[in-house]
Amino acid sequence: MTATATRAAIASVVTAAFLGALKAYAAYRTGSVAMLASLADSLLDLVASLVTLAGVRIAAQPADQSHRFGHGKAEALAALFQVALISVSATFIAVRAVERFLSGDVAANPESGIAVSLIAILATLALTAYQRRAIAASGSIAIRTDRIHYQSDLLLNAGVIAALVLERYLSLRGADPLFGIGIALWLGWGAWSAASAAIGQLMDREWPEEKRRALVEVAATDPRLQSLHDLRTRTSGAQDFAQFHIHLPGGMSVAEAHRVTDELEDKLEATLPGTEILIHVDPIGQVDEPGDPLREADEIEQLKGSE
Repeated sequence: MTATATRAAIASVVTAAFLGALKAYAAYRTGSVAMLASLADSLLDLVASLVTLAGVRIAAQPADQSHRFGHGKAEALAALFQVALISVSATFIAVRAVERFLSGDVAANPESGIAVSLIAILATLALTAYQRRAIAASGSIAIRTDRIHYQSDLLLNAGVIAALVLERYLSLRGADPLFGIGIALWLGWGAWSAASAAIGQLMDREWPEEKRRALVEVAATDPRLQSLHDLRTRTSGAQDFAQFHIHLPGGMSVAEAHRVTDELEDKLEATLPGTEILIHVDPIGQVDEPGDPLREADEIEQLKGSE
């Protein structure tokens, strides 16, 4: 999974460098604010992709004495850095678009801008398809955030083509800067979505309810479990963590209880691969820290009650 994410990050760096060079030429030839916005986005994408590569490489390092849960949150930090770059890019584009709108300048040599944008669309489609497969295999939040850049680039490049055609060939003055403003707003929305996911990881947000439910459903199939409570989950990079308490008969030997937890861990890891499971055993009838709703909630009973 780590190698897949690394290859996807390298592909992103190469694509961003290629597109940046093309768009620099087109921006020089056309003077289009939409093309300039596209160039700025690609250059920031290059920096963001380099940060993504570094984040993925750091996150791939195994746990050590100082980081016993691994280095997975490096991906979330890389994602937040990308968010900052996207926000800067969106602000720059919006300001430049307003300036162009007020000045009334018209883009020149639209053919160059259109040709470069078409090439950029093809390259971006190929990259995002590869990133989609890499995300499915690795679950990398850094690659997922990087993909947001390139998904927005598809709309951005289509917007550049539309702006040049409308303004140059259909004489619709102001189309170029208006598309630039629209692109800036789209980038801002993408930054907000990516920031939410990254902050969720850094704050150890619980898994989505359907994923938590999948874990409880597997555990509930074991007839030896009387209850499952104090379920806590989180994600760090591509690594998932889950810990919970279970009730087993008080007369069960330590060896037997250990065997039960090992078998349960195997079942859960088969359903949720790549998840680190930690199970604490309580004797039936024991309640930890009365009054704490997290510890008293029986996930299995809640599951049965909702069916």
